[in-house]
Amino acid sequence: MGDKTQLLALVLAARFKKPWAVMSGILVATLLNHGLASYAGNTLAGLVRPDILRWGLVAIFAGFALWILIPDKAEEVESNPRFGAFLTTVFVFFLAEMGDKTQLATLALGAKYSSAVLVTAGTTLGMLAADGLVVFLGPSLTQRIPMKWIRLFSSALFLIFALVIAIGI
Repeated sequence: MGDKTQLLALVLAARFKKPWAVMSGILVATLLNHGLASYAGNTLAGLVRPDILRWGLVAIFAGFALWILIPDKAEEVESNPRFGAFLTTVFVFFLAEMGDKTQLATLALGAKYSSAVLVTAGTTLGMLAADGLVVFLGPSLTQRIPMKWIRLFSSALFLIFALVIAIGI
């Protein structure tokens, strides 16, 4: 929560005023991006010793806990897009996810769990839930809950993930 993809979702929803087209674009972009990431993580798991993989995952999730505390800025969206809300969202969102925390977390989860399909489905549902909140409720949520608290809560979740992996639950 509170990273550039949520900010981008807010910008796209405000720009196009077509929340369902934006959400559909987010779904397609996320399925493609996270499908590639979970497959890559799954492949990586077969190449790296389990103990190295485990501590690498701990480091990645602990790093995310710190990284998420740094506010992102919204990506620029073309002022006069030629392709409409859906295709613009697919393209811009896919690119915005490259190297993003959620893509790297998907890669890490793909390495931890054997089913790239289930990891992709889970991370995509999580992305849709987080972005759906922003697309449909963003303005009213940020008036009630400061982004600082959203980032702190998200950071705490990543730390919990790191600890769970570290102790082997």
